[in-house]
Amino acid sequence: MSQNTPLTAPHPVEALILARVDASLQQRLKAIRLMVFDVDGVLTDGRLWYGEHGEALKAFHALDGLGLRLLKENGVHVALVTGRQGAIVARRAADLGIAEVHQGISDKLPVIQEIATKMGLNLSEIGYMGDDIIDLMAMQRVGFAASVPNAPPYISQVAHWVAAQDGGSGAVRECCDLILAAQGKLGACLQPRTFNTAGSIQ
Repeated sequence: MSQNTPLTAPHPVEALILARVDASLQQRLKAIRLMVFDVDGVLTDGRLWYGEHGEALKAFHALDGLGLRLLKENGVHVALVTGRQGAIVARRAADLGIAEVHQGISDKLPVIQEIATKMGLNLSEIGYMGDDIIDLMAMQRVGFAASVPNAPPYISQVAHWVAAQDGGSGAVRECCDLILAAQGKLGACLQPRTFNTAGSIQ
């Protein structure tokens, strides 16, 4: 490339998102090839609802679902690692085509390291989004640590980035958009498109 050849300008939406984060964080985001998410308090609002027969009920946000699909479609692997166990998480993951789902995990870092080894990735290429003590060790070791504003302050202060929206209210979508913007892939996602992958779009 000639030295006089101008660099491709980012899409206006990407520029808007990236204007809110510094250059060092953008470099971290460019390296991410696997994004791991906690479930309770991140993909949900953290509240636990029980049906009349004792079954646990959780609400997931459609915005988050599409964000996870966009990550996967643009070369960023997605995994869910949660401390609780339940069929509802497996169902949500299946709807979104997420194969890496690990439930009942109290020590999350070894599981994330196992996934990284399987995918041939370094921890610097992995992001993790969590909101509580059980997530702390993983957040301290990965290349990009994200959290939510309603997390305890000693958790959010460890994060490289904290979403504006609460968990279960679009925080995961914010995170997905941020990664895609840093990697120069979000603009293309805004074009009219047809979803041809299996399962639910959102």
